[in-house]
Amino acid sequence: MLTPADLKLVESKGISAEMIDAQLRRFETGFPYLKINSVATIGGGIKAFTPEEAKACVDAWTEFQQTGNKIEKFVPASGAASRMFKNMFAFATSGKSEPTTDFEKNYFDNISKFAFYADLNAACKKLHGKSVPEMIADGKYVDVVNAMLGADGLNYGFLPKALLKFHKAAGGNAHTPMEEHLEEGAQYAADANRVVNLHFTVSPEHKPAFEKLLSEKLPLYEQVWGVKFNVTTSEQKASTDTIAVNLDNTPYREANGELLFRPAGHGALIENLNEREAAVVFVKNIDNVVPSKLRATTTKYKRVLAGYLVQIQAKVAQMLTALEAGNCTEDELKRMLNYVESELSIHSDKASAMNADELAAYLKTKLNRPLRVCGVVKNEGEPGGGPYLAYNPDGTYSPQILEAAQIDASKPEAVALMNSGTHFNPVDLVCYLKDYKGEKFNLKNYVDPDTGLISMKSKGGVEIKALELPGLWNGSMSDWISVFAEVPIETFNPVKTVNDLLRPEHQ
Repeated sequence: MLTPADLKLVESKGISAEMIDAQLRRFETGFPYLKINSVATIGGGIKAFTPEEAKACVDAWTEFQQTGNKIEKFVPASGAASRMFKNMFAFATSGKSEPTTDFEKNYFDNISKFAFYADLNAACKKLHGKSVPEMIADGKYVDVVNAMLGADGLNYGFLPKALLKFHKAAGGNAHTPMEEHLEEGAQYAADANRVVNLHFTVSPEHKPAFEKLLSEKLPLYEQVWGVKFNVTTSEQKASTDTIAVNLDNTPYREANGELLFRPAGHGALIENLNEREAAVVFVKNIDNVVPSKLRATTTKYKRVLAGYLVQIQAKVAQMLTALEAGNCTEDELKRMLNYVESELSIHSDKASAMNADELAAYLKTKLNRPLRVCGVVKNEGEPGGGPYLAYNPDGTYSPQILEAAQIDASKPEAVALMNSGTHFNPVDLVCYLKDYKGEKFNLKNYVDPDTGLISMKSKGGVEIKALELPGLWNGSMSDWISVFAEVPIETFNPVKTVNDLLRPEHQ
């Protein structure tokens, strides 16, 4: 099926012909649905901290920061922010001369509240010789939007979220998400030497602008926070791209006959995360930030989650060391099993019937894995994944973050169970990437390949199918030790559309 030209293209991307065959087979077979045992709830898979426990976690994290272990903040920031402006792109190309939808009216009624307003005003004066209010008075709504989106204006339709002005700051300045993440890192991720390691995934076309802004801002933030930033970047690897197909599952070809490959979603970033050398890594989306005046709750609970993580890791390391030494008594093994079930919410129907050797082997398998603590917030209807106890390929069930697409929509009981979730996952993770001996885990060994997704896309007006790899915080971390912990809703402030910047938490 693959021509010599196809094989040359595939080889240039670092993809093997066998991988292409496997992807094409996956389009034919699809992905199995996941089976939920129960919704994760407070006391049933979700940890809720008392004030005393939260303080103990903060103290544990403060102590860990002085140990010499490397700490890093990992921020997926690839891609343009075009989806954030979907509604405004639609308005600009609709042929309408004035706003008609609630979204469009909200945008223009509150346009002066955006942190980028001064830049937009300047762009309109440069392009049209008039200010934004004058343009609006003249009915030039589309020209105002084009000044925001277009390359001759602010170019916000092309730039990544990391470089957009999200929040107003003192002295008439404005902060980008990149800057907010720098400040966050200084507040909870500095090591004993006051070094803050941050890693951003950045698309190659945006890297020059990203590095330019970074070089301009770093000296200021280092001075303000008394830290030294070590900022690194990486790109989503071409070898993780997946082939696109027609509706009959044959490879889609461009007009020139070339195969079409697409980025495989954020799950591809497990490769980037796997290359990090830190012991503890914070993972948080680029757009989930707030202005400094509202940041106290966020930074506090980052420290709480990180402290909880290192407390668990210390306990897990202690148990694994004992298991490796051997000669654990039956009572010791039962106490370990109780911890695995009650604190880590990992369950096996067979564990109670295992003899000592079998139980020790089972415990080693379940404990010697990468570890993550996932902050979850009360469900307020935001789209995305939620915390559940789901079945694993080995018959056990444990905490997993699931998306609606992973559930069989033809089974009312499965849909009802999915919809009964009390909490939501805002992509607020703190991860421990080394084993109990201090060696790095190979994170690719803990991905469940059966948890990818097939989605419908459009290419030149033609419907095609795309293959998404198991999501970074879903199937790519499926075989990790996952612990859910409740955090305040104030820590979750995503910006999915431009009008989200008008919410009180971003003003």
